[in-house]
Amino acid sequence: MSDENKAALVALRDRREAVIQVLTDAFANDVLDVDAFEERTTRAHGATTVAALEALVADLQPLPADARRAPLVELSADRALERPASRRVTAVFGSVERRGNWVVPGELKAVSVFGSTVLDFREASFGPGVTELNVRVVFGNLEIIVPPQLAVECEGTGIFGSFEQNATAVADPDRPVLRVFGAAVFGNVEVSTRLVGESGREARKRERHARKALRGAGRRALPPHPPHPPHPPHEEK
Repeated sequence: MSDENKAALVALRDRREAVIQVLTDAFANDVLDVDAFEERTTRAHGATTVAALEALVADLQPLPADARRAPLVELSADRALERPASRRVTAVFGSVERRGNWVVPGELKAVSVFGSTVLDFREASFGPGVTELNVRVVFGNLEIIVPPQLAVECEGTGIFGSFEQNATAVADPDRPVLRVFGAAVFGNVEVSTRLVGESGREARKRERHARKALRGAGRRALPPHPPHPPHPPHEEK
């Protein structure tokens, strides 16, 4: 494949992701109903040109800044050299929260012992490649919140505890990836996906509607059942 064709495919992929993001934001804010969201999302996945994608959102007015999903923030090559190599977050018989616009180190260790920790990556800045998050939870809780476009790899051990991960973005060699690993002993580690400013309840409601819309789109994409062949005439003996 030539460099020109590869660049065109990357541009189409990026625009498709952006259009689906706009449609999801519009659906989450009741600008589109379920049927319209379902129909446009199906067309977006099947679009083969940027112009076809643009037509799907041409009639949608821009949403307020606090209602839009912020794009994944990636550090430039120069700033990536300045980010910390490693950091540690510890909650012992207490609570720790990390939210807002912050630079994620290359390696982050989170320890929660009889405590509660929240790591919100929705507005955080990531460096290129894989960011490692090493977790240790003992009789505690760790909540990891990621934006929908961040790919997450989760490899955890639950000993009388649990690891829950519902992030759905697909890993891409050209995009940052968050790798979560470690152990939960009599504790819980949960990775959830939310839009910027979205509560857990709002995220669950949006995901239920999105799954319903995608199931409907999948059913419509199936070929129709072939007609049953006519029964042969009954011959009297």
